[in-house]
Amino acid sequence: MEDKKQDANAGSKKGFSRRSFIRGAGLSTAGSVLLTTNALAFEFEEGLAKGKEYGPGANLIQMKVNGLVQTLSVEPRTTLASALRDHLELTGTKVVCDRGSCSACTVYVDGKPVNSCMMSVFDVGDKEVTTIEGIAKNGNLHPVQEAFIEHDASQCGYCTPGMVMSCAHLLDHNPNPTLDDVKSATRGNLCRCGTYPHVFKATLDAAKKSS
Repeated sequence: MEDKKQDANAGSKKGFSRRSFIRGAGLSTAGSVLLTTNALAFEFEEGLAKGKEYGPGANLIQMKVNGLVQTLSVEPRTTLASALRDHLELTGTKVVCDRGSCSACTVYVDGKPVNSCMMSVFDVGDKEVTTIEGIAKNGNLHPVQEAFIEHDASQCGYCTPGMVMSCAHLLDHNPNPTLDDVKSATRGNLCRCGTYPHVFKATLDAAKKSS
């Protein structure tokens, strides 16, 4: 019996007990997490230091919209959609879902379609914005706009501007689209009225007349 106690004491002095091992591993993990957290916090603060601060009140910014440079006084929370509708009265851009899932608010930023309800107006910078009001040239409607009228491709009208912008962008980059091309171009545009067949026909007809 005495020999077993001596062997146990000797083992505890020479090596680690199970309890001490677990305690040590826990401290090591906590230390790693702390170091990682501090490093991430440092990187985050470094990133903030490089950016420009806005607010808390309104700020004056300039933005090129439909070929014209506009000066706006907007708060940091302002989206591009809100700036267009509420500050510039370009109400052709519709806000329906306000979370980027329906694409009714589609505009072009440097020629690329974006959901303006999901973009901060401060992120526009020196890029040019084109809205549904700006795709008509010299008083003439865009071929897609004309085709939408001819084919009655709108019902309630909320999705129509976004649909037109998506279809016009397609024809500007693909003059001879297939039906699948049109479906792909409008896959993010939701229409609760179900006018998709008319939208497809209008876009294909506009392509024929433009070619």
